[in-house]
Amino acid sequence: MSFELTYHGHSAWHLTVDDTTLLIDPFFDNAHTKLEPEDVDTPDYLLLTHAHADHIGHAEHFADATLVATPEVVSYAKAELDFEEAVGGIGMNLGGTVECDDAFVSMVRADHTNGINTEHEYEGGMPAGFVISDTKPTQLADSESTTFYHAGDTSLMSEMKDVIGPYLEPDAAAVPIGDHFTMGPMQAAVAVDWLDVEHAFPMHYDTFPPIEVDTDEWEREVQATGSGAETHILDGEESVVLD
Repeated sequence: MSFELTYHGHSAWHLTVDDTTLLIDPFFDNAHTKLEPEDVDTPDYLLLTHAHADHIGHAEHFADATLVATPEVVSYAKAELDFEEAVGGIGMNLGGTVECDDAFVSMVRADHTNGINTEHEYEGGMPAGFVISDTKPTQLADSESTTFYHAGDTSLMSEMKDVIGPYLEPDAAAVPIGDHFTMGPMQAAVAVDWLDVEHAFPMHYDTFPPIEVDTDEWEREVQATGSGAETHILDGEESVVLD
């Protein structure tokens, strides 16, 4: 199985898991990419962590993809973003795992808020993160599987240490470091340590003035935890293949 990650800036990630493509939080109005949403091929699956504008972003440009989100966000996307009923969507919730062709997508909590900015009243449900693997998660450790954790917008939470790290066993994690709206460098570094990942990526930073940070500070904080994770600072459109 092949497992490739491409960063589009902010919290937007493109994943290729064997022959299956997934796009997470497609917001392209950020300094780390020069791509327009029209430049990006429609993925097989579009994953939305929550309903804030910088995460739903340009979702309507990918309305032919199968949407994966909370039932509330799926309903909102069908009503307001032209997602076709024929294509449908996978409404799931925290703790669930769904099979998306070659990938298994598990939804985990994110400690954040989830308002939808619209003239109509919609509930967004709980904000989430996604753990994406090329094998179905089980309690038996699988050294052959490859797993990526997209933490969404979150604060530091003990679930990373108690559930996500030991039971879902991510090999790599993308964590928000921008502070103000999410974790900052110090708490994000502790998250990397608790998750016990081999590879760590920062996201959700430098897009707006309140979340401008020094990524070197995050790397220093990761080292200070004693974590063995390799840190990767990606610019937009850079890719990494997970082995």
